[in-house]
Amino acid sequence: MKNTLGAQALLVSLTITTLTGCSSMTDAKDSDELPSAGTSTSLSAADQAEKVSSEIYDLIGIKGKASDTGPGVSECSGKDPDKYFQIFHPWSFTPASADQLDGVMEGLKEKLSKHGWKVTDYGPGTSKNKSISLTADNDGKKHSVRITHYDKRNPPKLSLMVVSGCYQVPAGEKVQHF
Repeated sequence: MKNTLGAQALLVSLTITTLTGCSSMTDAKDSDELPSAGTSTSLSAADQAEKVSSEIYDLIGIKGKASDTGPGVSECSGKDPDKYFQIFHPWSFTPASADQLDGVMEGLKEKLSKHGWKVTDYGPGTSKNKSISLTADNDGKKHSVRITHYDKRNPPKLSLMVVSGCYQVPAGEKVQHF
């Protein structure tokens, strides 16, 4: 169990770095610094991440079931962990019928672009399954998403990771971790 949690933490850390470290969100001073997402409590920021995930769910546009995973809090690298934080929200989508995912990634690429997202990476991965992945940033929402279509799994599904920029808690408050 301990190794699994450590592996999950590493995966989240790598995913967050991949999604936001070289993001197109432009208010970061350099490519290694997370863009500011403003001031918020951890709970309000988590609610915002769930809202962003819900909007992406609507863009998928097919019947199916989303996993029931909640957001988490991570540190902003190089910043005071009591004052600065980032939200991550991993979830998956399994369609009612496997064939419904045919063409879904191309459709998401188009739909996300029409809803304020800038697709920064799209195409097959380097694994033997060559799963299609899409990474997109939304400067207005201060969030990024990475979506991977695992078409060889049984059942096939989409895996999504929504991450925020770096929030600062309001004066006098501390970051709540969950």
